[in-house]
Amino acid sequence: MTNQFKAFMHGTPSFDVHPAFREMAENSVNQIRQTYEQIKSNADGANDAIEASYAQASKGVTAYQAKLLDIARHNTDAVFDFAHKLFGVKSLQEMTSLWSDHARIQAETLASQSRELADLGQKLATDSIEPLKESAAKAFKVA
Repeated sequence: MTNQFKAFMHGTPSFDVHPAFREMAENSVNQIRQTYEQIKSNADGANDAIEASYAQASKGVTAYQAKLLDIARHNTDAVFDFAHKLFGVKSLQEMTSLWSDHARIQAETLASQSRELADLGQKLATDSIEPLKESAAKAFKVA
């Protein structure tokens, strides 16, 4: 048996590689390793941005829900106050006046509440997307 066959049978084959091929293979491995590290770093950054975006969205949704509950409480109180005042009216003219005042106030309140919810929704969207925008800006800056 030849020495090379014995080495192959024992799991340690020996053969000569031209130094140029060895250098090319080492360079390729190094380049692959660097590319992998960059991809991994970018993926970690994207994951962090998604987590931050989700956290911001969660906070925003909580604030939005709290505002909705506050609006519901306010509107319920207004209806009960209106009903209480209706029980005290003594004439049709007083009832009509009370009703029109209540309708006007509720229309103004609805407009105000709608603006508040729209502003809060806009803030929620803006704050939620900000971490993703920052991450994308970093990625394009590096590239």
